[in-house]
Amino acid sequence: MKPSITFTSSARTNIIRAFAATAATIITVALCLFTQDNVGATIKQNRIERLNAQIENVYTTGYQQMADDKLTQQRDAEYHDVNNIFVADNPYGTNTTSLYVYFNSRYETKIIYTISATGYPVFTATANQGTEYTTEHEFLVLGLIPNVENTITFNLIDEGGLRTTYSITHAGPSLLGTEAVRLEQTGGSLDTTAAANSITASTTAGSTATTTSVTLTQQLGNGLYAILGNDSDEQDFMTYYDIYGVLRGEIPVKYYRSHRLLFDDNGLMWFSASTHTMVGMNRLGKLEKIYDLGDNYILHHDYELDADGNIVLLATDLSRSDHAVQDQVVKLDTDTGKTTPLLDFGELLADYKSTTDHSGIDESDPTATNRWDWLHCNTIQLLDDGSAIFSARETSTIIKVNDLEGTPTLAYMIGESSVWDGTPYVDALLTKSGDFSDTGGQHSVTLVEDDSLANGQYYLYMFDNNFGYAMTRPDYDWTIIDGISTASSAFDTNSHSQYRKYLVDERAGTYSEVASFDVPYSPYVSSAQELSNGNVLIDSGMQGLFGTYSADGTLLAQYQIALNTSYVYRVYQYSFKGFYFA
Repeated sequence: MKPSITFTSSARTNIIRAFAATAATIITVALCLFTQDNVGATIKQNRIERLNAQIENVYTTGYQQMADDKLTQQRDAEYHDVNNIFVADNPYGTNTTSLYVYFNSRYETKIIYTISATGYPVFTATANQGTEYTTEHEFLVLGLIPNVENTITFNLIDEGGLRTTYSITHAGPSLLGTEAVRLEQTGGSLDTTAAANSITASTTAGSTATTTSVTLTQQLGNGLYAILGNDSDEQDFMTYYDIYGVLRGEIPVKYYRSHRLLFDDNGLMWFSASTHTMVGMNRLGKLEKIYDLGDNYILHHDYELDADGNIVLLATDLSRSDHAVQDQVVKLDTDTGKTTPLLDFGELLADYKSTTDHSGIDESDPTATNRWDWLHCNTIQLLDDGSAIFSARETSTIIKVNDLEGTPTLAYMIGESSVWDGTPYVDALLTKSGDFSDTGGQHSVTLVEDDSLANGQYYLYMFDNNFGYAMTRPDYDWTIIDGISTASSAFDTNSHSQYRKYLVDERAGTYSEVASFDVPYSPYVSSAQELSNGNVLIDSGMQGLFGTYSADGTLLAQYQIALNTSYVYRVYQYSFKGFYFA
């Protein structure tokens, strides 16, 4: 028989109070956690908004002039020589870990600087001072490691080879973004970590290079990787990494992305800072020219300098009543900032456009609806004769247009002929010479001219996504292209993309494949770049992987980038000679 328990009135009251207190504690803790989450999210959002506003302000002529005046005033407050070197962190707000340097020397010298920080490989470069030998030294040091002490050694070398060395220490500034300071190597026959460690060790012993590091530079290229378009919901950046995967520059942009870097004859580096904004930056980081494309146009995916130093851009015309996107070509006058139309593909290829479904999105404006993305140009290459080559993703076709800045006409097309069945453009297709499959949604098509080739011949290479899909052609069977994938996931184990290279013979009306090899699969975006040493840099954007391959497709070194949202648009390597470096 179970014992009987009886509670007095006071006992019942104590139990109820204890239960109420426990429940209140649980609710209070939950509310605190909920409140902390909300407060944390609010703080984060406020920080993002402040940073966005800060960067928006950087991309104004008023800010740039104010920064220039402040820098000059601080620098000229006293005389600076080798024993009193003037430095300023990122004076123009355009490269977080850069350092402006100014001083005078007794003799005319050039400057080679070396940055060292514990645990990282050294970074050495010849400074671009505007002239090779001078007594007044003004240049930008690139490559400080953030949040640690950096030792910067300046080697002053006169024309006779006499060398004098001075060193300073400087704390690397904090990053504005969350990108990795050092990328993880995920593949390849070269061990970049071991090479970096050997440089660190040799530096301690008084040397700045080893056989290993020299070999690495010969294989991977003597330049910096520009990460173009790791799009973010917070703040967007272009970043530079060295061949060891170490961060050497953080360039904030207003939003969207930079698609490539252009270097003009006036010493400016041009890049896009948003869908509306193109800027020209000088070697010290100052934005000398800031241009808006106007109310009618937004940039999409690519641009090039023409023979007059103006910028020809792929664009969307926002004023169109049919909401067609990514099918325009415009020109930005780099002297006046005026934008003028050059080509409407909707007019040039009107019969094909009329056969497509009115569907698609505008990647330049994710909030837009009812868009008609029937062509989707993603690359432009300008030729000396005034013609241009375009890559059209939605049709998996390469298109050449004659007299782009005059009266544009269709020159030829390269691609699967059945895509164009029933249109008057079939006759413009070049004839395939050889047994190989056509491309699927190719990107980063690049023209290479070679003096050894006959007249009318040249090479085109590309990142062939090898993905068969077109939102505006839902009934088209892409599997007609041998070996093509229809998997939309970048991690489909049965799919791969390719580096591909064609020999185009305009006189014969043919194209043939001269090189190809498999690379990690990326249904969309991505890039390919042939380096000066003959190796190939590949960005498989949807996997966040970029790597250098030998000409036969052997992977030499590959790095992983943490994706902010969905992909890295492009990765190109630049030497920056004549800009940051001499």
